[in-house]
Amino acid sequence: MKLLKQFIQQETVLTAAAVLAVVSAFFVLPDVQYLGYIDLRTLAILFSLMTVMAGLRRQGFFDGLGRTLLSHTHSTFQLTMVLVGLCFFGSMFITNDVSLLTFVPFTFVVLSRLGADVRCSLLIPVVCMQTIAANLGSMLTPIGNPQNLYLYGKSGMSIGGFVLLMLPYTLVSLLLLLAWAAMVCRKTSAALSVDELVSSSASQGDQKIILLYLVLFAVCLLSVIRVLPYGIAFAAVLVCALFADPRTLRTVDYSLLLIFVAFFIFIGNLGRIPAFSGWLQKFLTGREVLVAVLASQVTSNVPAALLLSGFTAETQALIIGTNLGGLGTLIASMASLISYRQIARELPQGKKQYFGLFTLSNLIFLAILLGVWFLLR
Repeated sequence: MKLLKQFIQQETVLTAAAVLAVVSAFFVLPDVQYLGYIDLRTLAILFSLMTVMAGLRRQGFFDGLGRTLLSHTHSTFQLTMVLVGLCFFGSMFITNDVSLLTFVPFTFVVLSRLGADVRCSLLIPVVCMQTIAANLGSMLTPIGNPQNLYLYGKSGMSIGGFVLLMLPYTLVSLLLLLAWAAMVCRKTSAALSVDELVSSSASQGDQKIILLYLVLFAVCLLSVIRVLPYGIAFAAVLVCALFADPRTLRTVDYSLLLIFVAFFIFIGNLGRIPAFSGWLQKFLTGREVLVAVLASQVTSNVPAALLLSGFTAETQALIIGTNLGGLGTLIASMASLISYRQIARELPQGKKQYFGLFTLSNLIFLAILLGVWFLLR
């Protein structure tokens, strides 16, 4: 019983998705149509990308990239922009989750080398900005976050069309982050020594393994843009990881894959209940973006995308809505919990300050970006 309670606490979203799938199976009994619910393309590419990113992270590739960039910083503003920029631009290619898992702990290490006053004034704002930056940067590309990968595949858009759709929101987000960084650093514009920031004792990863994962990443991208069949990318990543770096396979977020499977079953069953599917389709019509934003606040944007996509053909509106919906509450994007847990572990006395700043900042960013959407629609 204790283990079950612990599992539910750790995997709340997966548990909720599984319960919904099981309950829906009582209304639509399992049959051969269940097989058609599962989007194998999304699952295969998601697994492939997660494995590649986990492998590169284990080899210290992103940590090395961060240290290289930090070696050129000479002020607190430059330091802040590098740390936030790593999350913003990194999330476009390595997902918001991996970006925060990698660069938030890196930020704690880097800021610990600064004076106590500078560290205290920067730590919470910078981690808050990094979290927002990861969620905002990830919206530009189909591989930036799980719901984008799914909705991109469902929409049939070209990768250029996807990027152009989200580009205005990304550019406005970048300007907002720059303004915020300038505001945070206005009282701590101290000069910094490069030696303070970059440790020469950083461990080096296996260059051959890193090169292998970079090649596999290129293969994954080719499958995302439909140049290669997704099965080839999946097989290549699985076989290479098994033989060259099997430990990486233990670090893949399999719970996310199971969440997708459970929601596919739940959504598929709801679609076969005429009364419910008819009501939800009618409710969604013309309100896709706003409903997606609101749904994301209470379920997070990945489940919101999976749920709503089954009841509207306006996939582009869902892409906008679920990406903007990653702002707002702490659970609007599950990636945001990564940073919160880091703060809670490393700076427990700062949890309330972080939560307040995070919520206020998210609401401001969300209001501005919704204003951009209103002007562009």
